[in-house]
Amino acid sequence: MLKQYRTIAKKAENEIIIEKSRFITSVQRVETEEEAHTFIQEIKRMHPSANHNCSAYMIGEQNLIQKANDDGEPTGTAGVPMLEVLKKRDLKDTAVVVTRYFGGIKLGGGGLIRAYGRSVTEGINAAGIVERNLHSLVSTTIDYTWLGKIENEIRSSSYLLHDIHYLEDVVIDTHVAVDEIEIFIEWMTNLTNGQSKIEIGTQLYIEENITS
Repeated sequence: MLKQYRTIAKKAENEIIIEKSRFITSVQRVETEEEAHTFIQEIKRMHPSANHNCSAYMIGEQNLIQKANDDGEPTGTAGVPMLEVLKKRDLKDTAVVVTRYFGGIKLGGGGLIRAYGRSVTEGINAAGIVERNLHSLVSTTIDYTWLGKIENEIRSSSYLLHDIHYLEDVVIDTHVAVDEIEIFIEWMTNLTNGQSKIEIGTQLYIEENITS
């Protein structure tokens, strides 16, 4: 699993008008090519009278699945510039469809490339971008006499306190970035004078909104 990667924050739709043509961008997070195909077909069903429903998607940790479709526009003027925006923004597991309703004015090859690229850029801006960081759930078992101190220390730190279980002893669950686990264990061991039991649990991604 990647320790860190970027993708869109949410499903979104955005529309712009260029030379009387409507360009409607739909963006969605997808994790498989099947999900991407389902999303593209969904948009096509929503816009059966559109002149074009061009698409692009990039899927997988190493971006191994990359596809672009011009859907009737001149070759290389729609799908490829759409995919290039995904690459430039370094967005994984993302699919985008740009629906065009022709307004009567031809844009030419260069105009189409700029229009589809701009459409995707503004669609992504509408969806927002998140950075997903891989964390582990770390469970720290301590005596009740340590609870106040340890809870305050965790809440004052950059670590994310997830839950507290009040059992025979106290178990505090904390989300810790995978690169910081050893540092966390050393920190917690020092705080409790070695009187804690620490277990590393499941991994999950924590998302943080970013602006670019």
